[in-house]
Amino acid sequence: MADINRFRVLVMGRANAGKTTILQRVCNTVDKPEIFDGKGKKIDKAVVQGTLGRGYHNIEHELVFQSNPGYVFHDSSGFEAGSTQQFDNMKKFVISHATTNSLQNRIHAIWYCIPMTDYERTVTAAEQKFFNECNTGHVPVVVLLTKVDFFHLVAIEELLDEGLEMEEAKRGAIARASQLLEKWQVHIRHILDQCKFPPKFYLPLTSKHFTCNRGRN
Repeated sequence: MADINRFRVLVMGRANAGKTTILQRVCNTVDKPEIFDGKGKKIDKAVVQGTLGRGYHNIEHELVFQSNPGYVFHDSSGFEAGSTQQFDNMKKFVISHATTNSLQNRIHAIWYCIPMTDYERTVTAAEQKFFNECNTGHVPVVVLLTKVDFFHLVAIEELLDEGLEMEEAKRGAIARASQLLEKWQVHIRHILDQCKFPPKFYLPLTSKHFTCNRGRN
């Protein structure tokens, strides 16, 4: 790791997975990233934001936050709609950047984001396709369970439906939300761990602030 000046991460997941928020929290900022092409040329943000608004992401683009330039992020388009071309482009990128001899261009980790706001469809065909068909080699894939705080609202609704008053429901919501998270995390692991190329780790993310500083070396 001492030879790596920048830690390169591929971020994947559905359009509503909260990926941008995660990257901002990791880099301790609320600013948007600067975006560069694969050759280090800065790209006009207005052009990029227009394509992002239409759900398009160029996986080759590098996203760098000035608050923490030690990280370089790549954002993959969601392929839950069944686009073979998008999946093939992502797979080609993973294979080429996982095996390159250049440490600076190699991806060092993949973060696969699954939002808990979709807890009743946490594992879709897209997730199963990725973990069954994409061999990332030595690059670890970490499943990030995002928007975990949503379970707090679900917990309150459940407790109210069970006949509790609002104040009682609020007091019991933390414990119930924890149970819901555990239930769905077990569900996700049960499915993905049976895939051909399962994740290395699972990490639930709450609204608690965190930072992972990697400044310039």
